[in-house]
Amino acid sequence: MLPDYTFVGFKHYARLLGSRVFQVAYGNLVIYGVGFIVGAAAIGLLLAILIDQKIRAENALRAIYLYPMALSFVVTGTVWGWLLNPNIGIENFVRGLGWDSFRFGWLVDPDFAIYTVVIAAIWQASGFAMALLLAGLRSLDGDIYKAAQIDGASPARMYLKIMVPAIWPIVVSVLVILLQMAIKTYDLVRALTAGGPGIATTLPTNVVYDYMFQRAEMGAGSAAAVMLLLSLLLVILPYAAFQRFQKRKQQHHD
Repeated sequence: MLPDYTFVGFKHYARLLGSRVFQVAYGNLVIYGVGFIVGAAAIGLLLAILIDQKIRAENALRAIYLYPMALSFVVTGTVWGWLLNPNIGIENFVRGLGWDSFRFGWLVDPDFAIYTVVIAAIWQASGFAMALLLAGLRSLDGDIYKAAQIDGASPARMYLKIMVPAIWPIVVSVLVILLQMAIKTYDLVRALTAGGPGIATTLPTNVVYDYMFQRAEMGAGSAAAVMLLLSLLLVILPYAAFQRFQKRKQQHHD
């Protein structure tokens, strides 16, 4: 913790890149990021399409689907930790019904624990994706919908081939927001698994916290934080370029 102004070059970065915890953390980030983004976006799109059918109790359903987003990730992690705990959660409940051979120990299985984090994150963020995608669908001209119906397009084909491509910029925005949420995830893992079993669910944010505040190794922690910043830039810069391209394209058409 004491200042040391000796220039060490890339020493901390080399040490970080060679450490097993860093490699596991970024491997977990790939699994978690892909599962979270695909799952939340797919469920959000499905919910948006269903609600777009002008169903009854639409306002109540939107509130229910959006409710998880109002909770903090700490609350989400704690509740899902109870549900997935083999001793008090789903496994214990099903066994109480008489199915003694039932097993659902993902939370304590190093090979499956990261997927429990994915499930909890999807549950929390899919309603948010639904709200943005539904707003995009509702912003489309109703004539597009009517023209597709006249042409005999089925509802599934109409949404996949016409409606969703028409709101592609919103879809991209949703994916980028979910991606940056995935990269910044910390409190969900902390509350749900604490990075365990072992380091099976450790993410880059947990590595930064561990080095800086658990081990008091500020050099390695700072290097890990810079690597996390670079990961975010890999998301933000292409998105900014895409937005700029879209703006220029619109100005050209105008």
